[in-house]
Amino acid sequence: MSVSLPARTGRTALDGLPPVREVPAAEVAARIAGGPRLVVLDDDPTGTQTVADVPVLTSWTVDDLRWALRQDSAAFFVLTNTRSLSPEDAAARNREVVRALHEASAAEGTGYVLASRGDSTLRGHFPLETDVLAQELAAVGADAPDGVVLVPAYIEAGRITVDSYHWMRTPDGGLLPVGESEFARDATFGYRSSALPEWVEEKTGGRVAAADVLRITLDDLRVGGPARVAELLSGLRDGRTAVVDAVCDDDLRVLALAVAEAEGGGVRLLYRVGPSFVRARAGQAGRPPLTAGELRPLRGDAPHGLIAIGSHVSLTTRQLERLRERGGIAEFELDVALLLDDERREPHVAEVAARAATALESSDAVIRTSRALVTGADAEESLAISRRVSATLVEAVRLVNAARRPAFVIAKGGITSSDTATHGLEIRRAWARGTLLPGIVSLWQPVDGPAAGIPYIVFAGNVGGDEALADALDLLRSA
Repeated sequence: MSVSLPARTGRTALDGLPPVREVPAAEVAARIAGGPRLVVLDDDPTGTQTVADVPVLTSWTVDDLRWALRQDSAAFFVLTNTRSLSPEDAAARNREVVRALHEASAAEGTGYVLASRGDSTLRGHFPLETDVLAQELAAVGADAPDGVVLVPAYIEAGRITVDSYHWMRTPDGGLLPVGESEFARDATFGYRSSALPEWVEEKTGGRVAAADVLRITLDDLRVGGPARVAELLSGLRDGRTAVVDAVCDDDLRVLALAVAEAEGGGVRLLYRVGPSFVRARAGQAGRPPLTAGELRPLRGDAPHGLIAIGSHVSLTTRQLERLRERGGIAEFELDVALLLDDERREPHVAEVAARAATALESSDAVIRTSRALVTGADAEESLAISRRVSATLVEAVRLVNAARRPAFVIAKGGITSSDTATHGLEIRRAWARGTLLPGIVSLWQPVDGPAAGIPYIVFAGNVGGDEALADALDLLRSA
Protein backbone atom coordinates (compact mmCIF):
# COMPACT_ATOMS: atom_id res chain seq x y z
CA MET A 1 0.00 0.00 0.00
CA SER A 2 1.55 3.30 -1.08
CA VAL A 3 1.42 6.49 0.90
CA SER A 4 0.80 9.95 -0.54
CA LEU A 5 3.95 12.05 -0.20
CA PRO A 6 4.76 15.49 -1.59
CA ALA A 7 6.21 15.39 -5.11
CA ARG A 8 9.83 16.53 -5.19
CA THR A 9 12.67 16.12 -7.65
CA GLY A 10 16.42 16.37 -7.32
CA ARG A 11 16.11 20.03 -8.25
CA THR A 12 13.30 20.88 -5.86
CA ALA A 13 14.03 18.60 -2.90
CA LEU A 14 15.44 21.45 -0.82
CA ASP A 15 13.05 24.19 -1.98
CA GLY A 16 10.72 25.86 0.51
CA LEU A 17 11.97 24.12 3.61
CA PRO A 18 11.29 25.73 7.00
CA PRO A 19 14.27 27.54 8.55
CA VAL A 20 16.70 25.45 10.56
CA ARG A 21 16.07 25.32 14.30
CA GLU A 22 19.55 25.69 15.75
CA VAL A 23 20.45 23.40 18.66
CA PRO A 24 24.00 23.40 20.09
CA ALA A 25 25.57 20.03 20.70
CA ALA A 26 26.29 21.17 24.25
CA GLU A 27 22.55 21.40 24.91
CA VAL A 28 22.12 17.75 23.95
CA ALA A 29 25.16 16.74 26.00
CA ALA A 30 23.71 18.46 29.06
CA ARG A 31 20.30 16.85 28.51
CA ILE A 32 21.63 13.29 28.27
CA ALA A 33 24.22 13.58 31.06
CA GLY A 34 23.75 10.80 33.57
CA GLY A 35 21.27 9.00 31.34
CA PRO A 36 21.48 5.59 29.72
CA ARG A 37 24.43 4.79 27.49
CA LEU A 38 23.84 4.68 23.73
CA VAL A 39 25.14 1.31 22.53
CA VAL A 40 25.52 1.18 18.75
CA LEU A 41 25.52 -2.26 17.16
CA ASP A 42 27.33 -1.46 13.92
CA ASP A 43 26.77 -3.79 10.98
CA ASP A 44 30.13 -2.69 9.58
CA PRO A 45 32.86 -0.43 11.04
CA THR A 46 32.09 2.70 9.07
CA GLY A 47 29.49 4.06 11.50
CA THR A 48 32.27 5.50 13.66
CA GLN A 49 33.22 8.09 11.06
CA THR A 50 31.09 10.92 12.48
CA VAL A 51 32.31 10.73 16.09
CA ALA A 52 35.51 11.27 18.06
CA ASP A 53 36.92 9.78 21.25
CA VAL A 54 34.34 7.00 21.41
CA PRO A 55 35.15 3.39 22.44
CA VAL A 56 34.85 0.64 19.84
CA LEU A 57 34.58 -3.09 20.51
CA THR A 58 35.02 -5.86 17.97
CA SER A 59 34.28 -8.45 20.66
CA TRP A 60 31.23 -8.60 22.90
CA THR A 61 32.23 -10.65 25.88
CA VAL A 62 30.79 -9.43 29.16
CA ASP A 63 34.26 -8.21 30.17
CA ASP A 64 34.68 -6.22 26.95
CA LEU A 65 31.25 -4.64 27.34
CA ARG A 66 31.92 -3.78 30.98
CA TRP A 67 35.15 -2.08 29.89
CA ALA A 68 33.22 0.04 27.39
CA LEU A 69 30.51 0.92 29.91
CA ARG A 70 33.17 2.17 32.32
CA GLN A 71 34.65 4.63 29.82
CA ASP A 72 33.79 8.31 29.99
CA SER A 73 31.69 8.43 26.84
CA ALA A 74 27.98 8.90 26.16
CA ALA A 75 28.08 6.17 23.50
CA PHE A 76 30.15 3.27 22.28
CA PHE A 77 30.17 0.98 19.27
CA VAL A 78 30.03 -2.79 19.08
CA LEU A 79 31.21 -3.95 15.69
CA THR A 80 28.93 -6.87 14.79
CA ASN A 81 29.74 -6.91 11.06
CA THR A 82 26.33 -8.43 10.40
CA ARG A 83 26.04 -6.94 6.93
CA SER A 84 28.52 -9.60 5.80
CA LEU A 85 26.58 -12.44 7.43
CA SER A 86 23.65 -14.59 6.39
CA PRO A 87 20.30 -13.64 7.94
CA GLU A 88 20.51 -16.58 10.35
CA ASP A 89 24.02 -15.71 11.52
CA ALA A 90 23.16 -12.01 11.76
CA ALA A 91 20.19 -12.82 13.99
CA ALA A 92 22.28 -15.07 16.22
CA ARG A 93 24.98 -12.43 16.61
CA ASN A 94 22.51 -9.75 17.61
CA ARG A 95 21.08 -12.08 20.25
CA GLU A 96 24.56 -12.80 21.63
CA VAL A 97 25.32 -9.11 22.00
CA VAL A 98 22.06 -8.28 23.77
CA ARG A 99 22.49 -11.11 26.28
CA ALA A 100 26.06 -10.12 27.10
CA LEU A 101 25.21 -6.42 27.20
CA HIS A 102 22.32 -6.96 29.58
CA GLU A 103 24.59 -8.91 31.95
CA ALA A 104 27.34 -6.27 31.69
CA SER A 105 24.85 -3.46 32.25
CA ALA A 106 23.53 -5.08 35.41
CA ALA A 107 27.06 -5.64 36.71
CA GLU A 108 28.04 -2.01 36.11
CA GLY A 109 24.72 -0.50 37.18
CA THR A 110 24.51 1.42 33.90
CA GLY A 111 21.42 1.62 31.69
CA TYR A 112 21.56 1.45 27.92
CA VAL A 113 19.62 2.28 24.76
CA LEU A 114 20.22 0.28 21.58
CA ALA A 115 20.85 1.63 18.10
CA SER A 116 21.25 -0.72 15.15
CA ARG A 117 23.55 1.14 12.78
CA GLY A 118 22.91 0.33 9.13
CA ASP A 119 23.95 1.77 5.81
CA SER A 120 22.91 5.30 4.89
CA THR A 121 22.05 3.99 1.43
CA LEU A 122 19.61 1.52 3.06
CA ARG A 123 21.49 -1.74 2.60
CA GLY A 124 21.56 -4.28 5.40
CA HIS A 125 19.44 -6.73 7.38
CA PHE A 126 16.31 -4.69 8.00
CA PRO A 127 13.84 -5.44 9.52
CA LEU A 128 15.56 -8.61 10.73
CA GLU A 129 17.99 -6.87 13.08
CA THR A 130 15.49 -4.61 14.80
CA ASP A 131 13.01 -7.47 15.04
CA VAL A 132 15.60 -9.70 16.72
CA LEU A 133 16.79 -6.95 19.06
CA ALA A 134 13.21 -6.25 20.16
CA GLN A 135 12.59 -9.97 20.79
CA GLU A 136 15.82 -10.42 22.70
CA LEU A 137 15.28 -7.35 24.88
CA ALA A 138 11.98 -8.86 25.96
CA ALA A 139 13.61 -12.26 26.47
CA VAL A 140 16.26 -10.90 28.89
CA GLY A 141 13.64 -9.06 30.90
CA ALA A 142 14.13 -5.56 29.52
CA ASP A 143 11.19 -3.55 28.24
CA ALA A 144 10.23 -4.32 24.65
CA PRO A 145 10.43 -1.20 22.47
CA ASP A 146 7.31 0.87 21.91
CA GLY A 147 8.69 2.02 18.59
CA VAL A 148 11.48 1.59 16.03
CA VAL A 149 12.90 4.92 14.85
CA LEU A 150 14.45 4.89 11.37
CA VAL A 151 16.95 7.71 10.72
CA PRO A 152 19.23 6.84 7.77
CA ALA A 153 20.73 10.32 7.23
CA TYR A 154 24.47 10.73 6.80
CA ILE A 155 24.95 14.45 6.43
CA GLU A 156 28.60 14.67 5.36
CA ALA A 157 28.14 12.00 2.69
CA GLY A 158 25.08 13.79 1.29
CA ARG A 159 22.46 11.24 2.38
CA ILE A 160 19.46 13.29 3.52
CA THR A 161 15.74 12.75 4.07
CA VAL A 162 13.07 15.30 3.07
CA ASP A 163 9.31 14.69 3.23
CA SER A 164 10.18 11.07 4.08
CA TYR A 165 12.06 10.62 0.79
CA HIS A 166 15.70 9.56 1.11
CA TRP A 167 18.19 11.24 -1.24
CA MET A 168 21.90 11.06 -2.02
CA ARG A 169 24.08 13.78 -3.44
CA THR A 170 25.70 13.07 -6.79
CA PRO A 171 29.22 14.15 -7.86
CA ASP A 172 27.78 17.16 -9.73
CA GLY A 173 26.01 18.39 -6.57
CA GLY A 174 22.56 17.19 -7.55
CA LEU A 175 20.26 14.90 -5.58
CA LEU A 176 19.25 11.41 -6.64
CA PRO A 177 16.47 9.34 -5.04
CA VAL A 178 18.40 6.58 -3.31
CA GLY A 179 16.18 3.92 -4.89
CA GLU A 180 17.60 4.95 -8.28
CA SER A 181 21.24 4.64 -7.16
CA GLU A 182 23.70 1.80 -7.75
CA PHE A 183 23.33 0.89 -4.07
CA ALA A 184 19.66 0.00 -4.60
CA ARG A 185 20.82 -2.61 -7.11
CA ASP A 186 22.99 -4.36 -4.52
CA ALA A 187 23.09 -8.11 -5.21
CA THR A 188 22.27 -8.94 -1.58
CA PHE A 189 20.30 -5.99 -0.19
CA GLY A 190 18.66 -4.41 -3.24
CA TYR A 191 15.39 -2.47 -3.13
CA ARG A 192 13.17 -0.18 -5.21
CA SER A 193 11.63 2.45 -2.95
CA SER A 194 13.07 5.88 -2.11
CA ALA A 195 10.12 6.94 0.05
CA LEU A 196 10.94 5.55 3.48
CA PRO A 197 7.40 4.44 4.40
CA GLU A 198 7.19 2.48 1.15
CA TRP A 199 10.73 1.14 1.71
CA VAL A 200 9.62 -0.16 5.11
CA GLU A 201 6.61 -1.85 3.51
CA GLU A 202 8.86 -3.33 0.82
CA LYS A 203 11.45 -4.63 3.26
CA THR A 204 8.87 -6.08 5.67
CA GLY A 205 7.10 -7.87 2.83
CA GLY A 206 3.93 -5.92 3.54
CA ARG A 207 3.84 -6.76 7.24
CA VAL A 208 4.12 -3.03 7.95
CA ALA A 209 2.00 -0.98 5.59
CA ALA A 210 3.46 2.32 4.38
CA ALA A 211 0.37 4.13 5.64
CA ASP A 212 1.00 2.81 9.17
CA VAL A 213 4.51 4.28 9.40
CA LEU A 214 4.75 7.42 11.52
CA ARG A 215 6.36 10.26 9.53
CA ILE A 216 8.34 12.88 11.45
CA THR A 217 9.01 15.66 8.97
CA LEU A 218 11.13 18.80 8.86
CA ASP A 219 8.02 20.77 9.78
CA ASP A 220 7.78 18.73 12.99
CA LEU A 221 11.48 19.14 13.74
CA ARG A 222 11.97 22.77 12.78
CA VAL A 223 8.58 24.32 13.50
CA GLY A 224 7.23 22.08 16.24
CA GLY A 225 10.64 21.49 17.82
CA PRO A 226 11.61 18.92 20.48
CA ALA A 227 8.27 19.12 22.29
CA ARG A 228 6.28 18.28 19.15
CA VAL A 229 8.61 15.44 18.15
CA ALA A 230 8.61 14.02 21.70
CA GLU A 231 4.81 14.08 21.62
CA LEU A 232 4.78 12.10 18.37
CA LEU A 233 7.31 9.59 19.64
CA SER A 234 5.40 9.15 22.89
CA GLY A 235 2.43 7.91 20.89
CA LEU A 236 4.33 4.93 19.50
CA ARG A 237 3.07 1.55 20.64
CA ASP A 238 3.68 -2.13 19.89
CA GLY A 239 6.95 -1.55 18.01
CA ARG A 240 5.46 0.82 15.43
CA THR A 241 7.98 2.24 12.95
CA ALA A 242 8.70 5.96 12.67
CA VAL A 243 10.80 7.55 9.90
CA VAL A 244 12.55 10.87 10.48
CA ASP A 245 13.66 13.63 8.11
CA ALA A 246 17.10 15.21 8.44
CA VAL A 247 19.05 17.62 6.26
CA CYS A 248 21.58 18.93 8.78
CA ASP A 249 22.99 18.17 12.22
CA ASP A 250 20.59 20.61 13.88
CA ASP A 251 17.65 18.52 12.68
CA LEU A 252 19.21 15.48 14.33
CA ARG A 253 19.94 17.38 17.54
CA VAL A 254 16.27 18.40 17.74
CA LEU A 255 15.49 14.71 17.42
CA ALA A 256 18.08 13.87 20.10
CA LEU A 257 16.42 16.24 22.57
CA ALA A 258 13.03 14.80 21.68
CA VAL A 259 14.03 11.17 22.16
CA ALA A 260 15.67 12.02 25.48
CA GLU A 261 12.41 13.64 26.57
CA ALA A 262 10.30 10.73 25.35
CA GLU A 263 12.57 8.12 26.92
CA GLY A 264 12.65 10.09 30.15
CA GLY A 265 8.87 9.82 30.17
CA GLY A 266 9.00 6.04 29.93
CA VAL A 267 8.83 5.44 26.18
CA ARG A 268 11.16 2.66 25.05
CA LEU A 269 12.69 3.23 21.63
CA LEU A 270 14.92 1.16 19.38
CA TYR A 271 16.86 2.88 16.60
CA ARG A 272 17.88 1.91 13.06
CA VAL A 273 20.17 4.69 11.95
CA GLY A 274 22.87 5.99 9.66
CA PRO A 275 26.09 7.45 11.08
CA SER A 276 24.96 11.03 11.72
CA PHE A 277 22.31 10.23 14.34
CA VAL A 278 24.95 8.71 16.62
CA ARG A 279 26.92 11.94 16.81
CA ALA A 280 23.81 13.99 17.56
CA ARG A 281 22.46 11.54 20.14
CA ALA A 282 25.87 11.42 21.86
CA GLY A 283 25.91 15.21 22.23
CA GLN A 284 28.92 15.69 19.98
CA ALA A 285 29.48 18.46 17.47
CA GLY A 286 31.23 17.83 14.19
CA ARG A 287 34.99 18.10 14.60
CA PRO A 288 37.62 19.04 12.05
CA PRO A 289 39.80 16.26 10.68
CA LEU A 290 42.84 15.13 12.61
CA THR A 291 46.00 17.07 11.88
CA ALA A 292 49.44 15.79 10.94
CA GLY A 293 50.64 16.74 14.42
CA GLU A 294 47.91 14.65 16.04
CA LEU A 295 48.72 11.71 13.78
CA ARG A 296 52.49 11.83 14.25
CA PRO A 297 52.61 9.89 17.55
CA LEU A 298 50.45 7.14 16.05
CA ARG A 299 52.66 5.18 13.68
CA GLY A 300 53.85 1.61 13.32
CA ASP A 301 57.40 0.47 12.72
CA ALA A 302 57.76 0.48 8.93
CA PRO A 303 58.46 3.69 7.00
CA HIS A 304 55.28 3.28 4.95
CA GLY A 305 51.69 2.14 5.25
CA LEU A 306 49.40 -0.57 3.91
CA ILE A 307 46.15 0.00 2.00
CA ALA A 308 43.72 -2.94 1.64
CA ILE A 309 40.99 -2.44 -0.97
CA GLY A 310 38.06 -4.83 -1.17
CA SER A 311 35.14 -2.58 -2.16
CA HIS A 312 33.93 -2.93 -5.76
CA VAL A 313 31.64 0.10 -6.07
CA SER A 314 32.52 2.45 -8.91
CA LEU A 315 33.52 5.23 -6.53
CA THR A 316 36.24 3.06 -4.99
CA THR A 317 37.58 2.22 -8.45
CA ARG A 318 37.79 5.92 -9.32
CA GLN A 319 39.48 6.68 -6.01
CA LEU A 320 42.06 3.99 -6.69
CA GLU A 321 42.75 5.50 -10.11
CA ARG A 322 43.42 8.92 -8.52
CA LEU A 323 45.71 7.29 -5.97
CA ARG A 324 47.76 5.77 -8.78
CA GLU A 325 48.05 9.16 -10.47
CA ARG A 326 49.62 10.71 -7.37
CA GLY A 327 52.21 7.93 -7.19
CA GLY A 328 54.33 6.57 -4.38
CA ILE A 329 52.54 3.23 -4.16
CA ALA A 330 53.39 -0.36 -4.95
CA GLU A 331 50.29 -2.26 -6.03
CA PHE A 332 49.57 -5.97 -5.56
CA GLU A 333 46.52 -7.84 -6.87
CA LEU A 334 44.71 -10.76 -5.29
CA ASP A 335 43.10 -12.58 -8.21
CA VAL A 336 39.53 -13.46 -7.21
CA ALA A 337 39.57 -16.50 -9.51
CA LEU A 338 42.54 -17.87 -7.55
CA LEU A 339 40.96 -16.94 -4.23
CA LEU A 340 37.99 -19.16 -5.04
CA ASP A 341 40.27 -22.08 -5.96
CA ASP A 342 40.99 -24.21 -2.87
CA GLU A 343 44.36 -25.45 -4.12
CA ARG A 344 45.83 -22.18 -5.37
CA ARG A 345 44.37 -19.80 -2.79
CA GLU A 346 46.89 -20.18 0.06
CA PRO A 347 50.14 -19.90 -1.96
CA HIS A 348 48.73 -16.96 -3.92
CA VAL A 349 47.87 -15.01 -0.73
CA ALA A 350 51.25 -15.81 0.85
CA GLU A 351 53.14 -14.59 -2.21
CA VAL A 352 51.21 -11.32 -2.41
CA ALA A 353 51.63 -10.65 1.31
CA ALA A 354 55.40 -11.29 1.21
CA ARG A 355 55.87 -8.90 -1.70
CA ALA A 356 53.76 -6.22 -0.01
CA ALA A 357 55.68 -6.51 3.28
CA THR A 358 58.97 -6.05 1.43
CA ALA A 359 57.58 -3.02 -0.42
CA LEU A 360 56.84 -1.19 2.86
CA GLU A 361 60.52 -0.28 3.09
CA SER A 362 60.31 1.97 0.04
CA SER A 363 56.65 2.83 -0.65
CA ASP A 364 53.09 2.57 0.56
CA ALA A 365 51.70 -0.83 -0.45
CA VAL A 366 48.24 -1.41 -1.91
CA ILE A 367 46.74 -4.90 -1.77
CA ARG A 368 43.52 -5.09 -3.74
CA THR A 369 41.21 -7.70 -5.11
CA SER A 370 40.80 -7.88 -8.86
CA ARG A 371 38.23 -5.33 -9.96
CA ALA A 372 35.87 -7.70 -11.82
CA LEU A 373 32.95 -8.31 -9.48
CA VAL A 374 32.09 -12.01 -9.10
CA THR A 375 28.52 -12.70 -8.03
CA GLY A 376 26.61 -15.90 -7.32
CA ALA A 377 23.36 -17.28 -8.61
CA ASP A 378 21.41 -15.57 -5.83
CA ALA A 379 21.84 -13.12 -2.95
CA GLU A 380 23.00 -15.79 -0.50
CA GLU A 381 25.65 -17.16 -2.86
CA SER A 382 26.84 -13.62 -3.70
CA LEU A 383 27.25 -12.88 0.00
CA ALA A 384 29.19 -16.12 0.50
CA ILE A 385 31.58 -15.19 -2.30
CA SER A 386 32.07 -11.74 -0.79
CA ARG A 387 32.88 -13.27 2.59
CA ARG A 388 35.42 -15.66 1.11
CA VAL A 389 37.18 -12.96 -0.90
CA SER A 390 37.22 -10.66 2.11
CA ALA A 391 38.71 -13.41 4.27
CA THR A 392 41.65 -13.86 1.91
CA LEU A 393 42.33 -10.14 1.71
CA VAL A 394 42.29 -10.03 5.50
CA GLU A 395 44.67 -12.98 5.69
CA ALA A 396 47.08 -11.05 3.47
CA VAL A 397 46.92 -8.11 5.87
CA ARG A 398 47.59 -10.41 8.82
CA LEU A 399 50.64 -11.88 7.11
CA VAL A 400 52.00 -8.44 6.23
CA ASN A 401 51.60 -7.17 9.80
CA ALA A 402 53.29 -10.29 11.18
CA ALA A 403 56.28 -9.72 8.90
CA ARG A 404 56.56 -5.92 9.12
CA ARG A 405 54.24 -3.67 11.15
CA PRO A 406 53.05 -0.94 8.75
CA ALA A 407 53.16 2.75 9.68
CA PHE A 408 49.36 2.67 9.27
CA VAL A 409 46.66 0.49 7.74
CA ILE A 410 43.81 1.76 5.55
CA ALA A 411 40.95 -0.65 4.86
CA LYS A 412 38.66 0.33 1.98
CA GLY A 413 35.15 -1.14 2.06
CA GLY A 414 32.72 -1.97 4.85
CA ILE A 415 33.15 -5.74 5.04
CA THR A 416 36.86 -5.34 4.32
CA SER A 417 37.42 -2.92 7.17
CA SER A 418 35.47 -5.02 9.64
CA ASP A 419 37.26 -8.27 8.84
CA THR A 420 40.64 -6.52 8.74
CA ALA A 421 40.07 -5.10 12.21
CA THR A 422 38.88 -8.31 13.84
CA HIS A 423 40.90 -10.96 12.03
CA GLY A 424 43.71 -9.23 10.16
CA LEU A 425 44.85 -7.02 13.05
CA GLU A 426 43.07 -8.82 15.94
CA ILE A 427 41.70 -5.61 17.45
CA ARG A 428 39.28 -6.19 20.35
CA ARG A 429 39.17 -2.74 21.94
CA ALA A 430 39.94 0.60 20.35
CA TRP A 431 39.08 4.28 20.41
CA ALA A 432 37.64 6.06 17.40
CA ARG A 433 39.78 9.20 17.61
CA GLY A 434 38.36 11.25 14.75
CA THR A 435 38.47 11.46 10.98
CA LEU A 436 40.99 12.08 8.21
CA LEU A 437 38.45 13.94 6.07
CA PRO A 438 35.47 16.06 7.19
CA GLY A 439 32.90 13.68 8.67
CA ILE A 440 34.19 10.61 6.87
CA VAL A 441 37.06 8.10 7.11
CA SER A 442 37.44 7.19 10.78
CA LEU A 443 40.78 6.60 12.51
CA TRP A 444 40.89 4.03 15.28
CA GLN A 445 43.58 3.75 17.92
CA PRO A 446 43.82 0.04 18.89
CA VAL A 447 44.52 -0.50 22.58
CA ASP A 448 45.36 -4.20 22.41
CA GLY A 449 46.62 -6.96 20.17
CA PRO A 450 49.32 -7.02 17.47
CA ALA A 451 48.06 -3.74 15.98
CA ALA A 452 48.41 -1.71 19.20
CA GLY A 453 50.08 1.56 18.26
CA ILE A 454 49.19 1.34 14.57
CA PRO A 455 46.56 3.83 13.36
CA TYR A 456 43.77 1.93 11.65
CA ILE A 457 41.75 3.86 9.07
CA VAL A 458 38.20 2.72 8.30
CA PHE A 459 37.27 3.92 4.82
CA ALA A 460 33.80 3.00 3.52
CA GLY A 461 33.45 2.03 -0.11
CA ASN A 462 30.69 4.51 -0.86
CA VAL A 463 31.90 7.84 0.60
CA GLY A 464 34.08 10.75 -0.43
CA GLY A 465 34.91 12.30 -3.76
CA ASP A 466 37.21 10.82 -6.38
CA GLU A 467 40.28 12.33 -4.67
CA ALA A 468 39.36 11.22 -1.12
CA LEU A 469 41.57 8.15 -0.85
CA ALA A 470 44.58 10.01 -2.21
CA ASP A 471 43.88 12.96 0.09
CA ALA A 472 43.69 10.70 3.15
CA LEU A 473 46.96 9.04 2.23
CA ASP A 474 48.64 12.42 1.72
CA LEU A 475 47.64 13.44 5.25
CA LEU A 476 49.05 10.22 6.69
CA ARG A 477 52.26 10.70 4.74
CA SER A 478 52.63 14.22 6.16
CA ALA A 479 52.58 12.98 9.78
